[in-house]
Amino acid sequence: MARPTSKTDLLNAAEANYEELKALIASLTEKELSTPFQFDDSKKEAHWKRDKNLRDVLIHLYEWHGLLLDFVTSNQAGISKPFLPKPYNWKNYGKMNEWFWQKHQDTTLEEAKAMLEESHGKVMDLTENLTNEELFSKGIFPWAGNNALGAYFVSNTASHYTWAIKKIKAHRKNCKALV
Repeated sequence: MARPTSKTDLLNAAEANYEELKALIASLTEKELSTPFQFDDSKKEAHWKRDKNLRDVLIHLYEWHGLLLDFVTSNQAGISKPFLPKPYNWKNYGKMNEWFWQKHQDTTLEEAKAMLEESHGKVMDLTENLTNEELFSKGIFPWAGNNALGAYFVSNTASHYTWAIKKIKAHRKNCKALV
């Protein structure tokens, strides 16, 4: 699916990918749910080592929804806030992801599912309340920097859900190889 460039495309892609993610999760066996994630060393990105189970992936999505919601609602209310909270930036946000992971080690899988369901709904509601121009025209919101605001929404919904789906499918494949 092409990267969304309109509000309609964004809403459709976000919902379709979210539903695909939920269906994939619902199809996981007990073995797949109970087996810790373990990926080979050829996967270099930090998240392949960070996330140890489905809960970790869902919490990651939930926390990034929170960043988006806080960024948009704060700035809309006239409270200047960057997308990434201090002391993080685009060079060191991996440390923030590690902090999110650590923060939720006592969160259950069921809690993570409910938290993600709620945050997804809030992001979709916020998306609905913005116009196509507000989402996909650069310069509408100076606090969005050089990006159209919709780029943040695409990255934190449709694209992020695709990331999660790929990761869960890779875990499922690893579980089948263990048989």
